[in-house]
Amino acid sequence: MTDDSTRQTGMLQGKVVAITGAGSGIGRALALQCARHGAAVVVNDYGVSIDGSDPSSEVADEVVREIREAGGRAVSVADTVVEMEGGQRIIQTAVEEFGHLDGVICVAGILRERMLFNMTEAEWDGVVDTHLKGTFTVFRAATAVMRKQGFGRLIGFTSGAFAGSIGQANYSAAKGGVVSLVRSAALGMHKYGVTANAIAPVAQTRMSEGIPFDIAEIGTAEDIAPMVIYLLSDAAQDVTGQVYTVNGPNIALWAQPREIRTARAAEGWTPESVAERFDAEIGQDRMPMLDKVEEIAEAAARAKAATSPSN
Repeated sequence: MTDDSTRQTGMLQGKVVAITGAGSGIGRALALQCARHGAAVVVNDYGVSIDGSDPSSEVADEVVREIREAGGRAVSVADTVVEMEGGQRIIQTAVEEFGHLDGVICVAGILRERMLFNMTEAEWDGVVDTHLKGTFTVFRAATAVMRKQGFGRLIGFTSGAFAGSIGQANYSAAKGGVVSLVRSAALGMHKYGVTANAIAPVAQTRMSEGIPFDIAEIGTAEDIAPMVIYLLSDAAQDVTGQVYTVNGPNIALWAQPREIRTARAAEGWTPESVAERFDAEIGQDRMPMLDKVEEIAEAAARAKAATSPSN
């Protein structure tokens, strides 16, 4: 944090930002850095463990204390985002405490890892509700305010897992949903002066510890803040509908979804004609993660062979 003289020149000076999942990890780092750059911050965290259990308000209160001790403005809301009332209270608190709302950042999330064939309904619902519905409840309440004021910034948190995941079908589906929600918000809110973008962070946090393969380079929670603060600022007024990976010193832009190849059958398709023309005209766009899956399988096979009694 910095002193008041530095805060006066921050990119978010005078703005009000609500952040979910702000009690720890990336959310906490964002709350502290947004305050450092001049924003008043609504710190939301239900204070749950990584699997969504044991809620507590202490983590949100602690972040608020840090911000206030450094001379910033902040208030905590220990409420769940999986209910409409919780999302509404977060936004209502921002308006009531600070007079308006400039941006929201939806970081809150949990993990319940399981292979698809073993996943329970509860494991699916908990993750999808927290990540996807939790983003919706806050976006829903925030856009009602932003539409009237003609300005706003919506930032959802996705993951590279939205492109596919081995043992996190629930998480991957939720994060893919966040991307589509962000793109829909960008389209629907554009005429009201509201932007919507998504960040896919790669950082060492409690949620990254269970990744089943090594990441060559991984940043910290603090590395995510500069890009987020830029997207919240007036400088990014024309940036919307984008997905950015932030990993340490690297920022990467994801492509927009689009058709890459078209085959036409004027007389209509039959299963036989699809098969005949598939390789030459239709084809597929191979999933990059398939190579990683194969590498993991090969490494596991080598390890098993090395430890077998015959060896």
